[in-house]
Amino acid sequence: MSALTILGAIFGLGFLIVVHEAGHFVVARLCGMRVERFSIGFGPGLVRWRSKKGTLFQLAPIPFGGFVEIKGMAIHEDVEADDHHAYPNRPVWQRIATIFAGPGTNFLAAIVLAFFLFAVAGVRSSVEYYGVDKLNPGLDAAAKLEPGDRLLAINGEPVYLRGPDGKKTELCVATAKLQGGVANLTILRGGQELEVAVAPKFDEMKDEKPPPAGSSTPPECVGPRWRLGIDGWQIHADRVDVGVAAAFGHALWYPVRQTRDYFAGIYKVIKGKEQAEVLGPVGMTSIIKKSIETGWVSMIQLLMLLNVLLAIVNLFPLPGLDGGRLAFLGYELVTRRRANPKVETTVHMVGILLLMVVLVLVTVKDCRGLF
Repeated sequence: MSALTILGAIFGLGFLIVVHEAGHFVVARLCGMRVERFSIGFGPGLVRWRSKKGTLFQLAPIPFGGFVEIKGMAIHEDVEADDHHAYPNRPVWQRIATIFAGPGTNFLAAIVLAFFLFAVAGVRSSVEYYGVDKLNPGLDAAAKLEPGDRLLAINGEPVYLRGPDGKKTELCVATAKLQGGVANLTILRGGQELEVAVAPKFDEMKDEKPPPAGSSTPPECVGPRWRLGIDGWQIHADRVDVGVAAAFGHALWYPVRQTRDYFAGIYKVIKGKEQAEVLGPVGMTSIIKKSIETGWVSMIQLLMLLNVLLAIVNLFPLPGLDGGRLAFLGYELVTRRRANPKVETTVHMVGILLLMVVLVLVTVKDCRGLF
Protein backbone atom coordinates (compact mmCIF):
# COMPACT_ATOMS: atom_id res chain seq x y z
CA MET A 1 0.00 0.00 0.00
CA SER A 2 2.87 2.34 0.75
CA ALA A 3 4.26 1.96 -2.79
CA LEU A 4 0.82 2.66 -4.24
CA THR A 5 0.36 5.79 -2.15
CA ILE A 6 3.81 7.03 -3.17
CA LEU A 7 2.91 6.52 -6.83
CA GLY A 8 -0.40 8.27 -6.17
CA ALA A 9 1.46 11.17 -4.56
CA ILE A 10 3.75 11.51 -7.59
CA PHE A 11 0.70 11.37 -9.85
CA GLY A 12 -0.98 14.09 -7.77
CA LEU A 13 2.05 16.37 -8.07
CA GLY A 14 2.24 15.59 -11.78
CA PHE A 15 -1.43 16.54 -12.10
CA LEU A 16 -0.66 20.07 -10.87
CA ILE A 17 2.12 20.47 -13.44
CA VAL A 18 0.11 19.01 -16.33
CA VAL A 19 -2.80 21.34 -15.57
CA HIS A 20 -0.47 24.35 -15.49
CA GLU A 21 1.40 23.49 -18.68
CA ALA A 22 -1.80 22.49 -20.48
CA GLY A 23 -3.06 26.04 -19.94
CA HIS A 24 0.02 27.46 -21.66
CA PHE A 25 -0.30 24.87 -24.45
CA VAL A 26 -3.98 25.38 -25.26
CA VAL A 27 -3.89 29.19 -25.28
CA ALA A 28 -0.63 29.25 -27.26
CA ARG A 29 -2.23 27.08 -29.93
CA LEU A 30 -5.39 29.21 -29.95
CA CYS A 31 -3.20 32.28 -30.46
CA GLY A 32 -1.50 30.73 -33.48
CA MET A 33 1.84 29.96 -31.83
CA ARG A 34 3.88 26.90 -32.75
CA VAL A 35 4.22 24.56 -29.76
CA GLU A 36 7.24 22.38 -30.38
CA ARG A 37 7.19 20.18 -27.28
CA PHE A 38 4.97 19.28 -24.34
CA SER A 39 6.90 17.36 -21.71
CA ILE A 40 5.56 15.70 -18.59
CA GLY A 41 8.66 15.43 -16.42
CA PHE A 42 12.23 16.50 -17.09
CA GLY A 43 15.04 14.73 -18.89
CA PRO A 44 15.17 12.71 -22.11
CA GLY A 45 11.82 11.48 -23.35
CA LEU A 46 11.06 7.86 -22.49
CA VAL A 47 7.80 7.77 -24.44
CA ARG A 48 7.32 10.11 -27.40
CA TRP A 49 4.49 10.93 -29.78
CA ARG A 50 4.34 13.69 -32.42
CA SER A 51 0.99 15.20 -33.35
CA LYS A 52 -0.13 16.12 -36.85
CA LYS A 53 0.58 19.78 -36.04
CA GLY A 54 4.18 19.00 -35.16
CA THR A 55 4.08 19.10 -31.37
CA LEU A 56 6.24 16.46 -29.69
CA PHE A 57 4.54 15.02 -26.60
CA GLN A 58 6.79 13.11 -24.22
CA LEU A 59 7.00 11.42 -20.83
CA ALA A 60 10.34 12.05 -19.12
CA PRO A 61 11.94 10.19 -16.16
CA ILE A 62 12.08 13.02 -13.59
CA PRO A 63 8.43 13.42 -12.52
CA PHE A 64 8.70 16.62 -10.45
CA GLY A 65 7.75 19.08 -13.17
CA GLY A 66 7.17 19.59 -16.86
CA PHE A 67 7.26 22.26 -19.53
CA VAL A 68 5.80 23.52 -22.80
CA GLU A 69 8.32 24.62 -25.42
CA ILE A 70 6.87 27.38 -27.60
CA LYS A 71 8.77 28.51 -30.72
CA GLY A 72 10.86 31.60 -29.90
CA MET A 73 10.19 31.56 -26.17
CA ALA A 74 13.45 29.95 -25.04
CA ILE A 75 15.94 32.45 -23.64
CA HIS A 76 18.70 31.37 -26.07
CA GLU A 77 16.57 31.12 -29.24
CA ASP A 78 16.66 33.42 -32.26
CA VAL A 79 13.64 33.61 -34.57
CA GLU A 80 12.99 35.01 -38.01
CA ALA A 81 11.19 38.36 -38.01
CA ASP A 82 8.62 37.06 -40.52
CA ASP A 83 7.83 33.87 -38.56
CA HIS A 84 4.29 34.70 -37.48
CA HIS A 85 3.96 31.52 -35.46
CA ALA A 86 6.86 32.40 -33.13
CA TYR A 87 6.09 33.66 -29.64
CA PRO A 88 7.96 37.01 -29.93
CA ASN A 89 6.12 37.90 -33.15
CA ARG A 90 2.61 37.53 -31.79
CA PRO A 91 0.59 40.52 -30.47
CA VAL A 92 1.39 41.44 -26.87
CA TRP A 93 -2.12 40.61 -25.64
CA GLN A 94 -1.76 37.07 -27.02
CA ARG A 95 1.59 36.63 -25.26
CA ILE A 96 0.05 37.89 -22.00
CA ALA A 97 -2.86 35.46 -22.39
CA THR A 98 -0.46 32.57 -23.07
CA ILE A 99 1.67 33.28 -20.01
CA PHE A 100 -1.28 33.92 -17.70
CA ALA A 101 -3.00 30.75 -18.93
CA GLY A 102 -0.78 28.52 -16.76
CA PRO A 103 -1.72 30.05 -13.40
CA GLY A 104 -5.22 30.75 -14.69
CA THR A 105 -5.76 27.07 -15.46
CA ASN A 106 -4.59 26.14 -11.96
CA PHE A 107 -7.22 28.51 -10.54
CA LEU A 108 -9.80 26.93 -12.87
CA ALA A 109 -8.75 23.41 -11.82
CA ALA A 110 -9.19 24.39 -8.16
CA ILE A 111 -12.72 25.61 -8.92
CA VAL A 112 -13.63 22.41 -10.82
CA LEU A 113 -12.26 20.17 -8.05
CA ALA A 114 -13.99 22.28 -5.40
CA PHE A 115 -17.33 22.07 -7.20
CA PHE A 116 -17.03 18.29 -7.48
CA LEU A 117 -16.14 17.93 -3.80
CA PHE A 118 -18.79 20.34 -2.52
CA ALA A 119 -21.53 18.85 -4.72
CA VAL A 120 -20.72 15.25 -3.74
CA ALA A 121 -19.48 15.51 -0.15
CA GLY A 122 -20.79 18.94 0.94
CA VAL A 123 -18.90 21.94 2.28
CA ARG A 124 -16.90 22.08 5.47
CA SER A 125 -18.71 23.25 8.57
CA SER A 126 -17.32 26.41 10.16
CA VAL A 127 -16.86 24.44 13.40
CA GLU A 128 -13.44 22.75 13.52
CA TYR A 129 -12.09 20.15 15.93
CA TYR A 130 -8.65 18.91 16.96
CA GLY A 131 -7.80 15.62 15.28
CA VAL A 132 -4.89 13.55 16.56
CA ASP A 133 -1.99 13.33 14.12
CA LYS A 134 1.29 12.47 15.91
CA LEU A 135 1.68 10.90 19.35
CA ASN A 136 4.71 11.08 21.63
CA PRO A 137 5.73 7.45 22.32
CA GLY A 138 7.04 8.36 25.75
CA LEU A 139 3.73 9.67 27.10
CA ASP A 140 0.49 8.04 28.20
CA ALA A 141 -1.57 9.22 25.23
CA ALA A 142 0.43 7.05 22.81
CA ALA A 143 -1.04 3.88 24.36
CA LYS A 144 -4.63 5.14 24.44
CA LEU A 145 -5.16 7.40 21.44
CA GLU A 146 -4.83 6.76 17.70
CA PRO A 147 -4.06 9.05 14.76
CA GLY A 148 -7.37 10.26 13.38
CA ASP A 149 -9.14 10.47 16.75
CA ARG A 150 -11.19 13.65 17.13
CA LEU A 151 -10.97 15.43 20.48
CA LEU A 152 -14.39 16.62 21.65
CA ALA A 153 -13.95 17.50 25.33
CA ILE A 154 -11.56 17.48 28.28
CA ASN A 155 -13.19 16.64 31.63
CA GLY A 156 -16.57 17.45 30.14
CA GLU A 157 -15.53 20.86 28.77
CA PRO A 158 -15.95 21.06 24.95
CA VAL A 159 -12.79 21.94 23.03
CA TYR A 160 -12.63 23.38 19.54
CA LEU A 161 -10.01 24.34 17.03
CA ARG A 162 -12.66 26.86 15.97
CA GLY A 163 -15.87 26.86 17.95
CA PRO A 164 -19.39 28.02 17.03
CA ASP A 165 -18.39 31.45 18.31
CA GLY A 166 -15.24 31.45 16.15
CA LYS A 167 -12.91 31.10 19.15
CA LYS A 168 -10.15 28.52 19.63
CA THR A 169 -9.64 26.40 22.73
CA GLU A 170 -5.95 26.55 23.65
CA LEU A 171 -5.14 23.01 24.75
CA CYS A 172 -2.09 24.15 26.72
CA VAL A 173 -4.40 26.30 28.83
CA ALA A 174 -6.92 23.48 29.28
CA THR A 175 -4.14 21.06 30.27
CA ALA A 176 -2.60 23.57 32.70
CA LYS A 177 -5.90 23.72 34.59
CA LEU A 178 -5.59 20.00 35.38
CA GLN A 179 -2.53 20.66 37.57
CA GLY A 180 -1.23 17.20 36.73
CA GLY A 181 -4.56 15.47 37.33
CA VAL A 182 -5.98 12.87 34.95
CA ALA A 183 -7.47 14.24 31.74
CA ASN A 184 -10.73 12.50 30.88
CA LEU A 185 -10.88 12.92 27.12
CA THR A 186 -14.04 12.52 25.08
CA ILE A 187 -13.01 11.46 21.59
CA LEU A 188 -14.71 10.42 18.36
CA ARG A 189 -13.22 7.32 16.74
CA GLY A 190 -14.80 5.55 13.79
CA GLY A 191 -18.06 7.41 14.34
CA GLN A 192 -18.30 6.32 18.00
CA GLU A 193 -17.77 8.49 21.08
CA LEU A 194 -15.31 7.08 23.62
CA GLU A 195 -14.06 8.17 27.04
CA VAL A 196 -10.29 7.88 27.50
CA ALA A 197 -8.34 8.77 30.66
CA VAL A 198 -4.88 10.18 29.91
CA ALA A 199 -2.28 11.07 32.52
CA PRO A 200 -0.41 14.28 31.60
CA LYS A 201 3.36 14.44 32.11
CA PHE A 202 5.40 17.47 33.12
CA ASP A 203 7.92 18.40 30.42
CA GLU A 204 10.78 20.89 30.84
CA MET A 205 10.58 21.62 27.06
CA LYS A 206 14.32 22.24 26.89
CA ASP A 207 14.42 21.85 23.09
CA GLU A 208 11.45 24.13 22.43
CA LYS A 209 12.05 27.13 20.23
CA PRO A 210 10.68 30.42 21.59
CA PRO A 211 7.62 31.79 19.78
CA PRO A 212 8.20 34.61 17.26
CA ALA A 213 8.26 38.15 18.64
CA GLY A 214 4.75 39.56 18.87
CA SER A 215 3.17 36.09 18.96
CA SER A 216 -0.17 35.77 20.75
CA THR A 217 0.83 32.40 22.28
CA PRO A 218 -0.62 32.14 25.83
CA PRO A 219 1.96 32.00 28.65
CA GLU A 220 0.69 28.50 29.61
CA CYS A 221 1.97 27.30 26.21
CA VAL A 222 5.51 28.62 26.61
CA GLY A 223 8.25 26.93 28.62
CA PRO A 224 7.91 23.98 31.07
CA ARG A 225 4.35 22.63 31.22
CA TRP A 226 2.06 19.62 31.54
CA ARG A 227 1.54 17.75 28.28
CA LEU A 228 -0.95 15.15 27.09
CA GLY A 229 1.56 13.63 24.66
CA ILE A 230 0.00 14.70 21.36
CA ASP A 231 2.70 16.26 19.20
CA GLY A 232 0.69 17.05 16.08
CA TRP A 233 -2.90 17.83 15.19
CA GLN A 234 -5.13 17.48 12.15
CA ILE A 235 -8.02 19.80 11.37
CA HIS A 236 -11.33 17.94 11.62
CA ALA A 237 -14.66 19.36 10.47
CA ASP A 238 -18.00 17.86 9.50
CA ARG A 239 -19.36 18.41 6.00
CA VAL A 240 -22.76 19.96 5.27
CA ASP A 241 -24.86 19.28 2.14
CA VAL A 242 -25.67 22.60 0.43
CA GLY A 243 -27.01 21.53 -2.97
CA VAL A 244 -25.54 21.92 -6.46
CA ALA A 245 -26.21 25.65 -6.93
CA ALA A 246 -24.69 26.63 -3.59
CA ALA A 247 -21.79 24.23 -4.21
CA PHE A 248 -20.99 26.14 -7.42
CA GLY A 249 -21.01 29.43 -5.54
CA HIS A 250 -18.71 28.05 -2.85
CA ALA A 251 -16.41 26.67 -5.56
CA LEU A 252 -16.10 30.07 -7.26
CA TRP A 253 -15.29 31.69 -3.92
CA TYR A 254 -12.74 29.04 -2.94
CA PRO A 255 -9.64 30.40 -4.82
CA VAL A 256 -10.50 33.93 -3.70
CA ARG A 257 -10.66 32.87 -0.06
CA GLN A 258 -7.46 30.85 -0.26
CA THR A 259 -5.62 33.73 -1.96
CA ARG A 260 -6.78 36.07 0.80
CA ASP A 261 -5.67 33.63 3.49
CA TYR A 262 -2.31 33.11 1.77
CA PHE A 263 -1.43 36.79 1.79
CA ALA A 264 -2.76 37.14 5.34
CA GLY A 265 -0.29 34.41 6.29
CA ILE A 266 2.56 36.22 4.51
CA TYR A 267 1.66 39.36 6.43
CA LYS A 268 1.89 37.43 9.73
CA VAL A 269 5.30 36.06 8.72
CA ILE A 270 6.53 39.56 7.88
CA LYS A 271 5.22 40.84 11.22
CA GLY A 272 7.01 37.97 12.99
CA LYS A 273 3.80 36.37 14.29
CA GLU A 274 4.37 33.12 12.39
CA GLN A 275 7.31 31.23 10.92
CA ALA A 276 7.49 30.51 7.21
CA GLU A 277 7.75 26.92 5.98
CA VAL A 278 8.99 26.23 2.45
CA LEU A 279 8.45 22.84 0.80
CA GLY A 280 9.95 21.43 -2.37
CA PRO A 281 8.72 18.57 -4.60
CA VAL A 282 9.77 15.91 -2.06
CA GLY A 283 7.97 17.66 0.80
CA MET A 284 4.86 18.20 -1.33
CA THR A 285 4.88 14.56 -2.43
CA SER A 286 5.08 13.48 1.22
CA ILE A 287 2.07 15.65 2.11
CA ILE A 288 0.06 14.36 -0.87
CA LYS A 289 0.92 10.77 0.14
CA LYS A 290 -0.38 11.44 3.64
CA SER A 291 -3.60 12.91 2.25
CA ILE A 292 -4.15 9.83 0.08
CA GLU A 293 -3.83 7.65 3.17
CA THR A 294 -6.35 9.83 5.01
CA GLY A 295 -9.03 9.52 2.30
CA TRP A 296 -10.24 10.82 -1.03
CA VAL A 297 -11.84 13.94 0.48
CA SER A 298 -8.54 14.97 2.04
CA MET A 299 -6.75 14.27 -1.25
CA ILE A 300 -9.14 16.44 -3.28
CA GLN A 301 -8.90 19.23 -0.71
CA LEU A 302 -5.12 19.22 -0.92
CA LEU A 303 -5.11 19.27 -4.74
CA MET A 304 -7.50 22.23 -4.62
CA LEU A 305 -5.20 24.10 -2.27
CA LEU A 306 -1.99 23.25 -4.14
CA ASN A 307 -3.50 24.41 -7.44
CA VAL A 308 -4.25 27.79 -5.89
CA LEU A 309 -0.82 28.07 -4.27
CA LEU A 310 0.96 27.11 -7.50
CA ALA A 311 -1.00 29.77 -9.37
CA ILE A 312 -0.24 32.46 -6.78
CA VAL A 313 3.48 31.73 -6.58
CA ASN A 314 3.81 31.66 -10.38
CA LEU A 315 2.22 35.11 -10.61
CA PHE A 316 4.85 36.70 -8.37
CA PRO A 317 6.76 39.22 -10.55
CA LEU A 318 10.04 37.36 -10.11
CA PRO A 319 12.53 36.42 -12.86
CA GLY A 320 12.01 32.88 -14.16
CA LEU A 321 8.34 32.75 -13.10
CA ASP A 322 5.26 33.50 -15.19
CA GLY A 323 4.84 36.71 -13.19
CA GLY A 324 8.32 37.84 -14.25
CA ARG A 325 7.42 37.41 -17.92
CA LEU A 326 4.12 39.21 -17.35
CA ALA A 327 6.04 42.12 -15.81
CA PHE A 328 8.09 42.55 -19.01
CA LEU A 329 4.95 42.21 -21.12
CA GLY A 330 3.23 44.81 -18.96
CA TYR A 331 6.14 47.17 -19.60
CA GLU A 332 5.74 46.57 -23.34
CA LEU A 333 1.99 47.13 -23.17
CA VAL A 334 2.39 50.47 -21.36
CA THR A 335 5.40 51.86 -23.24
CA ARG A 336 4.50 50.29 -26.61
CA ARG A 337 8.06 49.06 -27.01
CA ARG A 338 9.74 45.83 -26.07
CA ALA A 339 12.30 45.57 -23.34
CA ASN A 340 15.86 44.98 -24.45
CA PRO A 341 15.96 41.25 -25.36
CA LYS A 342 19.45 40.84 -23.88
CA VAL A 343 18.35 42.39 -20.58
CA GLU A 344 15.21 40.26 -20.42
CA THR A 345 17.17 37.12 -21.28
CA THR A 346 19.79 37.83 -18.61
CA VAL A 347 17.15 38.58 -15.97
CA HIS A 348 15.23 35.37 -16.66
CA MET A 349 18.42 33.29 -16.83
CA VAL A 350 19.61 34.57 -13.45
CA GLY A 351 16.14 34.02 -12.01
CA ILE A 352 15.98 30.43 -13.28
CA LEU A 353 19.43 29.66 -11.85
CA LEU A 354 18.44 31.09 -8.47
CA LEU A 355 15.20 29.11 -8.49
CA MET A 356 17.14 25.93 -9.25
CA VAL A 357 19.52 26.61 -6.34
CA VAL A 358 16.58 27.23 -3.99
CA LEU A 359 14.84 24.08 -5.26
CA VAL A 360 17.95 21.97 -4.59
CA LEU A 361 18.37 23.41 -1.07
CA VAL A 362 14.71 22.90 -0.20
CA THR A 363 14.76 19.37 -1.63
CA VAL A 364 17.80 18.51 0.51
CA LYS A 365 15.97 19.87 3.58
CA ASP A 366 12.86 17.82 2.70
CA CYS A 367 14.91 14.66 2.25
CA ARG A 368 16.60 15.12 5.63
CA GLY A 369 13.17 15.43 7.21
CA LEU A 370 12.24 11.97 5.92
CA PHE A 371 14.88 10.25 8.07
